[in-house]
Amino acid sequence: MEWHGLKAFLAVADAGSFSRAAKQLHLTQPAVSKRIQRLETSLATRLFDRVGRRIFLTDAGKMLEPRARELLAQLDDTERLLKNLDRRVDGQLCVATSHHIGLHRLAPVLQRFSKTHPAVQLDIEFVDSEAAHTLLRNAETELAVVTLDPEGPAELAYRPLWTDVLVFIASADHALAQPRDAPLTLTELAEAPVILPGMGTYTGRIVAQRFATAEVPLNSSMSTNYLETIGMLVGIGLGWSVLPRTMVTPPLVELEVATEPIERMLGAVINPERTLSNAAGAFLEVLDEFANQELASQSGF
Repeated sequence: MEWHGLKAFLAVADAGSFSRAAKQLHLTQPAVSKRIQRLETSLATRLFDRVGRRIFLTDAGKMLEPRARELLAQLDDTERLLKNLDRRVDGQLCVATSHHIGLHRLAPVLQRFSKTHPAVQLDIEFVDSEAAHTLLRNAETELAVVTLDPEGPAELAYRPLWTDVLVFIASADHALAQPRDAPLTLTELAEAPVILPGMGTYTGRIVAQRFATAEVPLNSSMSTNYLETIGMLVGIGLGWSVLPRTMVTPPLVELEVATEPIERMLGAVINPERTLSNAAGAFLEVLDEFANQELASQSGF
């Protein structure tokens, strides 16, 4: 069984198309078809059924798919171990990150890393933090820089980097933002329209847990996973929300609420069962450097 055939097989299975798989592999469609044919011949079984323009995995293909992923992951791991012997920092580095962290945290890190290690080809994938965790579990990315799961899954390793303070916000002309004699209560907030991150996100769950702990029912009138979109919707007066304090700029204002501060942790995540490449190790060093610089500036040192 050849490695190129397995890679072509997984590319077709993931793309659902020989032509799309060919583009991803930078090959011609006939070349991909030939690799699949050789693989099917070597295994003496058909891996795909072709019905019109659609393709489907056969039972044999379904059985091979998870084993092929495991075999290729082991091959990648072996290549990294061998390359690490001479401490070269090159090759491809796959990093998953959220849109928010990519926009607000990673730009200087990526700039420094690219200048320091020009031989590394960065492959940045922008996904929700929860999806990034899944990519790591499946060995489909080498590391992630995301919002950390507050429950901390045991099968992944966390490196906390930044504490993100979350604050309650509204537009400056919203009724909740008008001068008052006492801080708002969670009950008062829950009675007003609210726009929150989806409950499938770690940030949404952190906020929802605060209200659940206080036994205050909270029903979101709208939800989206993009914090920048939430800021826009709140800015035009459609409701209140919770965002990182670093995002509070006019027309948004921070609301005074009678509750303890809410925080989420941002950081790097790796799969400890996968050997880190030299490039990944160097990237983590740059991340640590910038996180420490920020912490020192906040402490006044």
